[in-house]
Amino acid sequence: MKKILLPVDFPNISMGLVHQAAFLARHFHSEIILLYVVSSQTYPAGALEGGHEITARDLHAEVVKKAQKDLDEALLPELAGIDVRRLLLRGDPAREIGQTARDEEVDLIAMSTHGHGALYRLLLGSVAAKVLHDSECPVWTGGQTEEGLAREFAIRNVLCAVDLSGHSRTTISRAAQFAAEFGARLALVHVTASVETFGPGGSYVLPEWRDAIVGFATKEIARLQQEAGTNADVIIESGDVHKLLNHAAEQSKSDVLVVGHLPPGGHLGENGSGYGIIRESHIPVLSL
Repeated sequence: MKKILLPVDFPNISMGLVHQAAFLARHFHSEIILLYVVSSQTYPAGALEGGHEITARDLHAEVVKKAQKDLDEALLPELAGIDVRRLLLRGDPAREIGQTARDEEVDLIAMSTHGHGALYRLLLGSVAAKVLHDSECPVWTGGQTEEGLAREFAIRNVLCAVDLSGHSRTTISRAAQFAAEFGARLALVHVTASVETFGPGGSYVLPEWRDAIVGFATKEIARLQQEAGTNADVIIESGDVHKLLNHAAEQSKSDVLVVGHLPPGGHLGENGSGYGIIRESHIPVLSL
């Protein structure tokens, strides 16, 4: 992992994500490319209203000047000892992030999908979704509780989500390599469709249906592990994917969730469900 692209947005920098990226960079002796994209949303609201004697060109120059100052001074203690290159670009954030990743041939994009305030979350979520959809390289996203993991972050337990698609063996193999890099324990989790059915008096579970679905998943994962050369613990749940992945992460005390990158939907999956997993995860997600 020679290059990590770390896009930031002032003043809403996710410190949890920064510490996670710094942890990875120190472990792999990576260069961090700290990227800030000046976009139309960077301009302060109402700056050209109320009789201000400032032209659009002057305003843009001031915005870029302040952005460069913020970037030059940002995260000096947090990234101490790491080779950091600071890059300021102008344009659409998602497009510039993707283009920079390709031009620089980065090995990982580390970015947040969460922010403070409804508008910020909307804008950031849109950027993250576009990057996740279009990016060909692995993407690391900080989890919902990332602030609590800021300084003490470490990788001791890795959880790999297995969907039994044709890409699953590759996902398991790469998750195993990642876990081995840190001497971490690997666990696999698969969430089947719900085994509940509804009728008079409420919902109930058909034991034959549950046994068939869980039995099939158990055999498939055993086959995948044999092909991948792994012997990880296996967790099989049925029902709500997002909720149960978080439950499995808590149960296995996992520090990072690994999911597969499946074209043509990119890191989001063909139906976009991958973004829900990434946004709802309580721990960082590495999409390979």
